[in-house]
Order: sequence, then C-alpha cells, then structure tokens
Amino acid sequence: MSQTIKLKKGFDINLAGKAENKTIELTQPETFALKPTDFSGLSRPKMVVKEGDNVKAGSPLFFERNVEDILYTSPVSGEVVEIKRGEKRKVLEVKILADKEIEFEKFKNYSASEISGISKEDALAQLKKSGGWTHIIQRPYGVVANPDDTPKSIFISAFDSSPLAPDYAYVLQGQEQNFQAGIDILKKFTAGTIHLNVDGKAEVSQLFSQVKNVQLNTISGPHPAGNVGVQIHHLDPIGKGDVVWTVNPVAVAQIGKLFLEGIFDTSRLVALTGSQMKERGYAKMYAGACLNKLSDHVEGTDNRFISGNVLTGEGVGADGYLGYYHNQVTIIPEGKYEEFMGWILPTTNKLSFHRAFGMLTFLNGKSKEFKVDTNTHGEERNFVVTGAFEDVMPMDILPTYLFKAIMAEDYDDMEALGIYEVIEEDVALCEFIDVSKNPLQEILREGIQLIKEG
Repeated sequence: MSQTIKLKKGFDINLAGKAENKTIELTQPETFALKPTDFSGLSRPKMVVKEGDNVKAGSPLFFERNVEDILYTSPVSGEVVEIKRGEKRKVLEVKILADKEIEFEKFKNYSASEISGISKEDALAQLKKSGGWTHIIQRPYGVVANPDDTPKSIFISAFDSSPLAPDYAYVLQGQEQNFQAGIDILKKFTAGTIHLNVDGKAEVSQLFSQVKNVQLNTISGPHPAGNVGVQIHHLDPIGKGDVVWTVNPVAVAQIGKLFLEGIFDTSRLVALTGSQMKERGYAKMYAGACLNKLSDHVEGTDNRFISGNVLTGEGVGADGYLGYYHNQVTIIPEGKYEEFMGWILPTTNKLSFHRAFGMLTFLNGKSKEFKVDTNTHGEERNFVVTGAFEDVMPMDILPTYLFKAIMAEDYDDMEALGIYEVIEEDVALCEFIDVSKNPLQEILREGIQLIKEG
C-alpha cells in the first residue's frame, strides 16, 4: 500500500544556477577515467588491464580482490593510456583515451516480454560481468551490494532535493521501457517491496506513476527529503542485521537497457549547474568524462568545478572527471578572501541556517536565490553543541552524540545511535550548518569503516 510521508525538519538551500530543461551540445572529451575512490568500500582493486590495452565500453578494468566476479568496467571504448597510482601503489584512476565512436561489449539481449522469464542466476551473472552490479548500493554502509545477501526491500528515490539537483523526469524522458525493465530485473532479487518514492511538492511524471511492480510513495518536505536514507528510515527502517538495497533512477534505466539491448551504456543527461555556468541545462555525458570541455561555457577563471552537488560532491578541477555516480556538475566561484567583521556585519545576501549569522536574509523569504562560493566563513574548531543538527535531521537520530561516539570509537553507542541508517549524504546538511566547521561526512565514513571492519 502506498504511503505519504510529510517531513518538517530540514533546510532547502536555494542557489542560483539551476539547470533549465533543455539539452546543451558538448564536444565529447578526449579522455575518461574510472576512479576506484568513487566506490566506497573498494579498498583493494586488482587491475585486469595494463597501459596500452584497448578496451570497449563494458570491458573489465579491475575488480575487488575479495570479490573477483564483480567487475568494474570501462565507460567508453579506447586505449588505456594511464593507470595513475598514489602511495603504496594505490590505484587512483584508470584513464582511457576514447574512440570517436563508442564501441560496446555485447551481452545477451532480451525482448520486453522475455524479461520476466530471465532467471535470477542469469540476471546476476550478466549484471556482475557487465559492471551493472556496481549500481546497486547496500545499506548499511553505502557500499556496492553483496550479491550473496537478500535485501528485505529495495529503494529508489525518483527525486533529488539537494541544491540545484537534476530533474529525473527530464533526464529519463523516453526511457519508460528501459526503466520498467530495470525494475523487473531488480524484483528478481527480493521477495520484499521495491519502494519508488516521488516528490509530494511536484507533479508526478507518468514515467514513475505508471511503473509496475513497485510501491509508489509520496515524500514531501525540505531537503533531505529526497535522500533515500531518510526515506528508508520512515518506510522500512534498518536494524542490526538488516540489508536494504538502493538504486538511482538513472541506474535503473541503464540496467534495463543492459538486458533489452545487450550493452552497458553509462551515458546520461548530466545537469550543468551553478552560478558560473553561462548556459544551464543538460548535456549527454558518459561516466568518468573529463570536464575540460566545459571551460568555454563558464564565466570567470577562479572557479570550483564540483562533480555532484555543493553538499556532497567532489571538487575535481577544470580538468577533472565526472564521478561514476554523479548526474550533476556544479560550478561556483572560489572563496579565497577574508571578510571584514565576518558574520557580525548585517547582510541580506548571505545564505545561512542560523538567523544570527544571516540576520537579514530571512526578510527575503524563501524565493531568493543565493550566489555562493567555497568560503567556509570560519575555521575548524572544537565541537559547539547548539542543537541545530537535530533541526535538519528528519530521522530519529541524535547526530551530535553519534559524531562524538565515532570520535571516541565507542562501538556500542555508534550502533545505538543509528550509524546503520546513515551515510555521508544524510549528514551533509549538518556539516553545512556546523558553526565548528568540522568535516562531519569524513567523520561518519570513519565510523562506518570501524563498524564494518569490527
């Protein structure tokens, strides 16, 4: 039975530079990169290729040493021109010089009517071999799912409430058949419910409203209402020993296409956002695309290129690469300056959750769009307990005490305070409003690793 959830806690960050629902033509970049660091929990990748090898889109590049049959595959065809390594020869990225015309590895394809007849074993084998399995993320921990587990449910958030987030209904237009096929494949892996959650503040696209084999739920409220972790908490909470899988809606369509057309196509419409973009819209890009072709579309020279959104994205630089799971690029000014009087100076142009900092901001109402930069307006200092974290966390979790338990390496308190239910994106707002400027997302990941390895 469908459910309606109305959330009150949270905070919408209304920024200038949202993508318009139009397509922008971009020249395909010369190079692409697959980064093991994009996959949380992937600690020991073992290379399948070496520099100079030629690969197709869907060809294996590396795998986790402890899980050899889940392959991490190339997003494009071309030549492996560099395997970049860091300390202790840790693989940082596999760089590919792409062909002008992308050539795909061929996997078995099925008609829409044949999808229901595919066995779970055959579906699993094709997902693992093609790289499609990497789109299935497990909670707890936020890592690539273990195929030996049986999830009690699968969650898909059909909307993103983070700043300048893409419109999935626009991104997936015309992919109804792929999306339904992806749902039908995922259904083979659970006897539980596939929860498809839509935005209660917007009109529901037919792409989502007419999907079969799902429970369509309506979620409304400020950010982080679109976070799948928040939705799990209110619809099917995770306890110790529970496993829930999550899949991005774009990935659902890519999984469907894998079985309908027999190719693993990582291309998607990526939202080009941020105040420094001259033209904002959507561009077709493959996972791992170099962002250097955006330079001519950007105002100014001192900018932060972010793969993802401003809360959870990664600053990659103008020559960096699109993250494997990212459907958005955000470009904002750098903030290399100091302020006279800082937060004490009254202003109507500073975005802040705390009224004491942006004293006159709230007079503008909720419609004002803010142009922000990367200045943190302060430096890291000792924890200040303000109670504000709880105001933006629409979950029955006490984040302040959870962070303290992590730093104290108190395993019992970490479990009792809900660490199984959250990953970095769920505490990103806490980091944004933190007057102490602590790296809360990093702290949480350290705690998750402690629990996972313990």
